[in-house]
Amino acid sequence: MTQDANAAQLDYWNAHVGHTWAECHAPLDRQIRPLGDAALAALAPRPGERLLDIGCGCGDTTLELAAAVGPTGVVEGVDLSRPMLDIANARPRPPGAGEIHFRQADAQIDDFAPGAWDGFYSRFGVMFFDDPAAAFANLYHALKPAGRFAFVCWRPLADNAWMAEPLAAAQPHLPPRVAADPTAPGPFAFADPERLSTLLTSAGFQDVTLTRLDAAIGAGNLEESLALTLRVGPLGSALREAPALTPVVVPLVRAVLARYVTPEGVRMPASVWIAKGHRGVS
Repeated sequence: MTQDANAAQLDYWNAHVGHTWAECHAPLDRQIRPLGDAALAALAPRPGERLLDIGCGCGDTTLELAAAVGPTGVVEGVDLSRPMLDIANARPRPPGAGEIHFRQADAQIDDFAPGAWDGFYSRFGVMFFDDPAAAFANLYHALKPAGRFAFVCWRPLADNAWMAEPLAAAQPHLPPRVAADPTAPGPFAFADPERLSTLLTSAGFQDVTLTRLDAAIGAGNLEESLALTLRVGPLGSALREAPALTPVVVPLVRAVLARYVTPEGVRMPASVWIAKGHRGVS
């Protein structure tokens, strides 16, 4: 892989963060799977199709796609993170699946065999492009005429209590945060629907729709949810910079999560965009 494009993200996802997400993949999959499944339903994969899974992480979604396209289909999962791809490659293949490939690649610059794919999908893997316009243009050319896409991405932090409320509870004890560029690579890069729609239509995609989905999500019981919240998302990022503060914020975060305990475990509000569209026939 070249280091020229997305170099900062390549480093980010192969250093400590990539290992953290690999270690946390099971509770993470439980937490965000319902949101990814909504995007998978929007894509509506069919038997025998060739599909790309962009930002496939530890492979949960790639395996779901492979089961959907069946023994005559092909699914290729691509990600920047070698630690996460190592998990993906070790996972058992679903019965009846066809070809499954995992590859370390940058969707912004990779040669995906132009015009060779029926569609692309992503579960929270498209928000980290250094140049999203170039990335979506590249993915457009990877698709066959009339090829389609569907992906899920986060709406604003304020609409995602599962991330916002633990962070707010801990914030008085954390170092001051520098205001980030809202369009920089990161989980909320596509929170603005006008920006996202413009990026997709400018790349050439047609009939682009962004559908809001609100859902209650969770990783498990209170202690399982607490452990995950302290390691991933905005709070996890802050604590990686100041790990000595973890014991201080634990009781505060636990109290927030405890308000959302249900018989099925902790369930907190999340809000996403389900984006879909297609390449033209010519």
